Amino acid sequence: MTDLRLFPEFSEYTYSRGVFFRGLIINTIQLFTLILWPINKQLFRRINCRLAYCISSQLVMLLEWWSGTDCTLYTHPEDYHRYGKENAIVILNHNFEIDFLCGWNFCERFGVLGSSKVLAKKELSYVPLIGWMWYFLEIVFCTRKWDEDRRTVMQALLNLRDYPENFWFLIHCEGTRFTEQKHQISMQVAEAKGLPKLKYHLLPRTKGFAVTVKCLRNVVSAVYDSTLNFRNNENPTLLGVLNGKKYHADLYVRRIPLEEVPEDEEECSSWLHKLYQEKDAFQEQYYQTGTYPGTAIVSPRRPWTLLNWLFWALLLLYPLFQLLVNMVSSGSSLTLASFALVIFVASVGVRWMIGVTEINRGSAYGKDDSKQQQK
Repeated sequence: MTDLRLFPEFSEYTYSRGVFFRGLIINTIQLFTLILWPINKQLFRRINCRLAYCISSQLVMLLEWWSGTDCTLYTHPEDYHRYGKENAIVILNHNFEIDFLCGWNFCERFGVLGSSKVLAKKELSYVPLIGWMWYFLEIVFCTRKWDEDRRTVMQALLNLRDYPENFWFLIHCEGTRFTEQKHQISMQVAEAKGLPKLKYHLLPRTKGFAVTVKCLRNVVSAVYDSTLNFRNNENPTLLGVLNGKKYHADLYVRRIPLEEVPEDEEECSSWLHKLYQEKDAFQEQYYQTGTYPGTAIVSPRRPWTLLNWLFWALLLLYPLFQLLVNMVSSGSSLTLASFALVIFVASVGVRWMIGVTEINRGSAYGKDDSKQQQK
């Protein structure tokens, strides 16, 4: 495997700042594509799938080529050949800081990274790079207040029915990342509602999933139930990936035809609760045996994430170097101070975006919501 860490450009914040500046350029290009929307909506969508790939693939490149993290897929061989060839709803567990990155890696291996969708909290739409990229991808945003969200979420989902590219809709039904404190509160809610308790997951939130299935039925072919874990009790972090630490991920994916998901909202809710009981059993098996059901398959890395990074690095390296030389040679204190300020702001911004993924700074949504339910 090519060890990119041999290159001096690669350091935690050097790479991060590079992604930050390249991402802002791509966000700017996306802004100009808005003129296409009233003229040719489908062309606008196809272009933005490619532009979004230019951003998200740089993060996947970190996982695949920089940290060299291994991702083993456990699935049934007959299902494996369907992946990437149909629209799907992907249900992910939410236990790790980089589970979103592993979800993107799954999308990348089957060619749907640029068109992948998520159900994301509204605050993320204001985050440069990823949030702005998602806006142009018609990502579904919510405020986590269902009475306010239901109408806007349904409309956003219905807008995807004529999407011109195959897409996967990634959803964390637990609503927030797993912590021991949130798990205790979630199981108190489960007991109060007479629901079976879970050991490795939070109680799933069923309304968003039921609406997603309702709005995308006859467009989406299947649900991909995806359960992620890491070998040797690894606790992966985004900072670890940036520092080049190698992890070993195992992902179990089972394909469930959408026809098996009930249309009635209450029945759909019961179906999802049963699914999470099964996910809990899969995790129990993993902790006991170190493997998931199904056949272990190591999907080959595609070269496009690395080639995309090299393209943008080479495209911007010389102009940025020339700009720096001109600024230094000018001898202007104000110019140098302004440049230093831009670098500082970029570094702070990158560190803040990394902090969004950290478990100990996760959402309090699960805790607040459970308090309301127990009043």
